[in-house]
Amino acid sequence: MATTATDDEFAQVWQANRPYLVNLAYGMLGDIGAAEDAVQEAFARFSTADYSAIQDARGWRIVVTSRICLDQIGSARVRRERAVDTSTIEVTSSAGRAPDPADRVTLDDEVRSALMVVLERLTPAERVVFVLHDIFQTPFDSIAATIGRPAVSCRQLARRARLKLAGDAAAESSAVDVTQHRLVADRFIDALSRGDIDALVPLLDPEVWGDADMGPLDPRTGIVNRGLRKVSRNLTRWFGPNTTLVSDPFGDHTEVRAFVDRRLYAIIYLTVADGLVQRLHVIADPAKLESMSASL
Repeated sequence: MATTATDDEFAQVWQANRPYLVNLAYGMLGDIGAAEDAVQEAFARFSTADYSAIQDARGWRIVVTSRICLDQIGSARVRRERAVDTSTIEVTSSAGRAPDPADRVTLDDEVRSALMVVLERLTPAERVVFVLHDIFQTPFDSIAATIGRPAVSCRQLARRARLKLAGDAAAESSAVDVTQHRLVADRFIDALSRGDIDALVPLLDPEVWGDADMGPLDPRTGIVNRGLRKVSRNLTRWFGPNTTLVSDPFGDHTEVRAFVDRRLYAIIYLTVADGLVQRLHVIADPAKLESMSASL
């Protein structure tokens, strides 16, 4: 007999997974409003799913959120609102299709972070085929029918993607470094979004320090805070439960963007070394943020 999640179970899942899923969706869509809407829809599906049949709950929600994002990318609305490169492959929408709890894939933090680095190095065509085949294990024949290209072309695109990912030793070393930094940023976002000091502090160097640019007229501009206690306390005070935190999807892997009511509230730049945040620089100058928002 199918059973749905109780209110308490739903609340626990929401609190534990929403920050991660919004960050994932933002990485795919690049729009905070669209990302939050995608996660909202994923949780709406979760609320009516057979909770007892979902063995890998986190993987289930990641797959459902990712598919909703793919639907948005391929939708007519998104194509009208954005200038689309002619080489972009349109993905056939699966909106309305009930997600199968058994059709899931486990993408932990390291895999997700590595995936974002990977996608930066591929063309749009290679990206779609790689995600569908190597991540979601979709057969080439099905991919061909979905994107309107011959199966042999899809195989070639996948092969080119894998060759790019192999790279040379120097490129591979650089990619590993970027992945590690992005992983720290993603864990930083998850801990701070949940207000989890116990998870946040281990990510900070014992000698961590930070400052903020609040604008030329704000006396707090340029003040340096040092040490775990002061820095973590300021972070949790500035970025409370009403703040949505996401990482820059395709640019600086240590840039964290903070939104309030879907408006850019602050940008946090992290200096990461040896897997720890050594320095934080926060831009919260309204004039600078308004200029930056136009380019996001």
